[in-house]
Amino acid sequence: MSYLFESFTGWKSYCEERKISLPESVIEYEIDQKNGSNDQIKAGLLQAYGVMKEAVKTGLEEEMTSRSGMINNGAKKVFNHPLSVLSPEFQKLISRALAAKEVNSCMGRVVAAPTAGASGILPGTLVTLQEIHGLSDEQIVEGLLVGAGIALIIEEKASLAGAVGGCQAETGSAAAMASGAIVYCLGGNTDQIFNAVAVTIQCMLGLICDPVAGLVEVPCVVRNASAAAIAFSSAQIALANVSAVIPVDECVEAMGEVGASMESRYKETAMGGLAATLTGQAISERVLIKDIEILPDEELDE
Repeated sequence: MSYLFESFTGWKSYCEERKISLPESVIEYEIDQKNGSNDQIKAGLLQAYGVMKEAVKTGLEEEMTSRSGMINNGAKKVFNHPLSVLSPEFQKLISRALAAKEVNSCMGRVVAAPTAGASGILPGTLVTLQEIHGLSDEQIVEGLLVGAGIALIIEEKASLAGAVGGCQAETGSAAAMASGAIVYCLGGNTDQIFNAVAVTIQCMLGLICDPVAGLVEVPCVVRNASAAAIAFSSAQIALANVSAVIPVDECVEAMGEVGASMESRYKETAMGGLAATLTGQAISERVLIKDIEILPDEELDE
């Protein structure tokens, strides 16, 4: 019987008792749930990572203009800008996260990890991590397994959906998955991995979901870049053994409580936040109303 991913404390105890790694426990779970094999699961994740890398490449090389016009090749502009605010590596991280998410906004092929609205975070972080540290695809796959376990617990104790828990549930969860994967791939222990998750959630707690015109474009795309940066900062903090103070399970419970108490207008309804600004409303009217055919009153009454 595999572990059912009810808590981080339980996950750690399960692995210690059976002397298995975090990725191995996730594979056990997947085998139980889907009757697959170890090789099949890893092959599937390798394929998923290939799609992530492809999304990054597409977003940085092809035309990325959404129908609304709100997305207009932003990733390429960041990637090619001559001034690096921090470092070339940081510039690549941000542009790659933007690129993969822009592919989603332009109806391209992405991996929903955990959602399409947060689909730029894991690609941006893991592709950059792999490049900087010379990691193999197999090492990245193990990091993805750790990320999957993190997502399973967040889903159980809180939510992964913006419509349920706000943007903290989508980009926050993806950033937590990424930070844990980063620490694992760099040789961090279980406590450091889970501490990175806790720090990330603390940084993302309370973030609302307020998509302009109801489209997963603004502010979703730029939030993917910011969340990727938070994932790296949280990993750096955790690897240095700086404590999050609040245990990871309690952080996830807090995320669930915040999401449950958040007003509906802040949960993917496009009724609050940036969507409710004058400019947001003008964009909504321009983008959505122009394509709606107004029926005569007698047809509406039928």
